[in-house]
Amino acid sequence: MGSVNDRRWKVALAPLGYRNYALVWWAGLISNVGTWMETVAVGDLVALRTDQAGWTALVAAAGFLPMGLLGPVGGALADRLDRRRMLMAMTAAQMVAAAALAALAAADQISPGLLAVVVFAAGCVAGLGFPAYSAMLPDLVEPHDLLAAMSLSQAQWNLGRVVGPALAGAAIGFGSYSTAFAVNAASFAVMLAALRALRLAPTSPPTDDDPLWTRIRVGATTAWAVPGVRSAIVVISVVALTASPFIALVPAMARVRFDGDAALTARLVTAQGVGAVLGALALPVLAEAVGRYRALLIGFVALGGTLVAYGLAPDPLWATAAIMAVGAAYMSVLSGVGTVVQLRAPAALRARVLSFYFLALGVLYPVGATLQGPIADRAGLGAVTALSGVAMLAVLAAVRVARPARFAALDDPVSPESAR
Repeated sequence: MGSVNDRRWKVALAPLGYRNYALVWWAGLISNVGTWMETVAVGDLVALRTDQAGWTALVAAAGFLPMGLLGPVGGALADRLDRRRMLMAMTAAQMVAAAALAALAAADQISPGLLAVVVFAAGCVAGLGFPAYSAMLPDLVEPHDLLAAMSLSQAQWNLGRVVGPALAGAAIGFGSYSTAFAVNAASFAVMLAALRALRLAPTSPPTDDDPLWTRIRVGATTAWAVPGVRSAIVVISVVALTASPFIALVPAMARVRFDGDAALTARLVTAQGVGAVLGALALPVLAEAVGRYRALLIGFVALGGTLVAYGLAPDPLWATAAIMAVGAAYMSVLSGVGTVVQLRAPAALRARVLSFYFLALGVLYPVGATLQGPIADRAGLGAVTALSGVAMLAVLAAVRVARPARFAALDDPVSPESAR
């Protein structure tokens, strides 16, 4: 039994044996620590200045919405341009945006509205660059290690969530929001160095010279024509609209519902990150044991149930434990559904196809957050959060009953060659 478990955990960590993947992973970890410092600082600053869940959700949406809206443009560019150089340009622009936040906070010239504007601008840059990053991932590992690579990438993002909020809490505790923003600006330099050091095989230039809009339309048509990708887009749309808004509302849960402070905000975010890391690392092990499709179904049920527990938590201690479980379930769902798209997308159209998956997530998550925030201000944040988990399970169950082929397409066998 021990040798079987060892083999499964080796499967989960195998992508770190690839030089290119390891470079991006470690640099991304450092960058994500800075990103989460900024995220927590922004959310806490808005909650402190406004004392409203609606404002907190609005600013979070301002950063995430353009990531979805501009994703198809970024995907079309990433399928035509050198992805590494494109990512370097986008990373440099994000560094400038973070430095602007630091300067504004240091001068005490920052308001919730101005925060939303700068965060929106940074989200636009991220929206253009993220499809290139996602499309490059299959070029860093072999196809059989792709699920583990995606899970490790989710774990990396959430390891940043574990460390970043604690550092942000310390910075805010000393009254320096600008420090959190400045660290984020500096962290992007590490990612720039890692991207420069990558050794990637040369790629063939695109054979078409279609205009940008035509390339976007081809990506949309392909995304909807491939059954597995279409199913993944439908499923992630449901999750984004119903379940995902809990992320934007964490500062309001700490400040408004539990009457806490920046330390509680950081604690809840950190707990979610710890759970997400555990969930991301456990997913390849679970998939190895029960199959990827069953692991995904388990993730759906777990996410709905843990959101109910988090929403009904009677005090901060129970909320901390519950959101850790939410983080584990949520990351298993994102990794599982995202892997379907990576494996189904044709290599030449990968960035464009992925961009429409992120369009669904990036648009419907902030829509859900901006809807749930004001409702929570009237009906109670705990009740709204619990009902979001119930709603997600109900809609997914209805889709599975009404369109069983929609779910079956998530588990279609794919040959390794088709993933390259």
